[in-house]
Amino acid sequence: MATTDAPTQKRSAVRTLLRLWPYVRPVRARLFGAAFVAVVASCTGLVIPLVLKWMVDGPVADRDPAGVWLGALYLLLLGIAEAVLFGIRRWLVARPLSHVEAELRADLYRHLQRLPVAFHDRWASGQLLSRGTTDLMLLRLFLAFPMTFLLVNGVTILVGVAIMLAQDWLLGLVILGPAIPVMWTCAVFERRYARVARQAQDQVGDLTTVVEESVLGIRIIKGFGRHRTQARAFRALSATLRGTELRKARLLASIWGVIVTLPEAAIGAALVLGTVQVADGDLSAGTLVAFLSTALALRWPIDSIGFLLAMTQEAATATERYFEVLDEAQEDPVAAGSRAAGAARVGAAARPSGASENPPRARTNTGQAAAGLRFHAVQFRYPDADPTSTPLLHHIDLHIRPGESMALVGATGSGKTTLTALVPRLHETTAGRITLNGVDITTMPREELRTRVAVAFEEPTLFSASVGENVLMGAGAEAGPRDLDRALAVAQADFAHALPQGTDSQVGEQGLSLSGGQRQRLALARAVVGRPEFLVLDDPLSALDVHTEAAVEAALRRVLSDTTALIVAHRPSTVLLADRVALLSEGRITAVGTHHELLRDNAEYAHLMSGAGAEEDEDHR
Repeated sequence: MATTDAPTQKRSAVRTLLRLWPYVRPVRARLFGAAFVAVVASCTGLVIPLVLKWMVDGPVADRDPAGVWLGALYLLLLGIAEAVLFGIRRWLVARPLSHVEAELRADLYRHLQRLPVAFHDRWASGQLLSRGTTDLMLLRLFLAFPMTFLLVNGVTILVGVAIMLAQDWLLGLVILGPAIPVMWTCAVFERRYARVARQAQDQVGDLTTVVEESVLGIRIIKGFGRHRTQARAFRALSATLRGTELRKARLLASIWGVIVTLPEAAIGAALVLGTVQVADGDLSAGTLVAFLSTALALRWPIDSIGFLLAMTQEAATATERYFEVLDEAQEDPVAAGSRAAGAARVGAAARPSGASENPPRARTNTGQAAAGLRFHAVQFRYPDADPTSTPLLHHIDLHIRPGESMALVGATGSGKTTLTALVPRLHETTAGRITLNGVDITTMPREELRTRVAVAFEEPTLFSASVGENVLMGAGAEAGPRDLDRALAVAQADFAHALPQGTDSQVGEQGLSLSGGQRQRLALARAVVGRPEFLVLDDPLSALDVHTEAAVEAALRRVLSDTTALIVAHRPSTVLLADRVALLSEGRITAVGTHHELLRDNAEYAHLMSGAGAEEDEDHR
């Protein structure tokens, strides 16, 4: 399982976290208010040592019980005020931070939907899931706690040190002694922890991918008895993640050891020196109590530096991983259209023999020649392929006239599915252009294009929703029960009405509660429910038995008479649905004609159909 490569360049945690500002800005007033309240609360706690000094040097030394009780009341009121202020801080940040997290998650999901298919082919699903769940949780925790308390504790330490220096500058210098080694330790810790935190979060993504694939592929795992192999793979990744987490724990333990030990040693030295000064009469007992109380009050702000820095580095890594996805650019449709138009002019003369299938009347009528679905010198190479390699598809010239259905036939791996994916722009052409009724598809908004073009894939994907919701996903918001019933009838998917809750029955994750043929029929119903102007079908009948296939074909013929269709076909029975056939061979359209013409005149086509027919006969025995 490949892990997304972590960036190797040095990065500033502050600059990385500042990328969150657009999300934080709408709630900045409440967050700044919460930080101010927390600073006031923390500084309120530093007033307590001053009250203790007054009590020791005053009422206690003078044996004044009333003064002691008054001092106790002051301490109680200060404690209550500190607790109330911290409670207000939590109330101020709770709602806005849940809003920030929701906005981050919504933007990530929205962006994922708009990224090209090539991106999803390249990225493991577990890595994307971990970014949308674990990483965003780390960001919310950072905004709620470390971001505020790095400021609050910093201010508290500065105010506390100022108070101690005002009490006695010599004891203050003793307390400040460990400052330089502590700061150096923090700088080293940040660099090392950032690397380990990135590794851990990437490994969580890998582990999530394994779990997801194991759940979705449970039938394969059980069918082949591979549960022990999967368990070993899971344990290996878990052990790797455990080792990384232990490295994080060791780094935290080392910085805590330094941060706790050195200040404690300084407090002990200040206690000894202060006691000597009190004995010599150079320092009052109340001042020493106030000084030591202030020093002890600063233990928490100092001790927390370690895990606050750790949480900050984890949040910076989570931010980095989050924006790795958001920084993936969507292709500029205008640029793509301009590029395609230029490529079409260059490749206009490269049309292969047999591919100029337009009748003479279509050539003489400009409007009619442009109508329908047309490929103009289209080339395609996958984005991660070698730029110097031969394109998977090259110089594709094909015209499907309005109301015509064209079958696309070719050997396995010839690029049929890839060619159909170019029409709804699931992939972008490398060169050339595709037009619908003369309009370049790259100049259309994707929403408009995909309302005009409906697709049914060979591998049907259903969602964890009802049958009706899955089918009506292919129609507009105005579609209703009549449209649903019509689409189910066309796809011979009337079995949906016999389910326990009819078309309201839940199909389960990926529709695995249904058979392969049932899923394929629902996917076909989804493609035709919106009465699309253009229909792209990728071998839509491959999972059907011979009797169901015949019934679907009969109903589908009526649909195809009213639409312009491109149908990937492997079997003669599917080919016969089409008006004409295009043969795709080695990335080119090498022949176009009717089924009988190609069967008679093209040896490669005759070979493909004879093999398909033989396999079909064998399947039907």
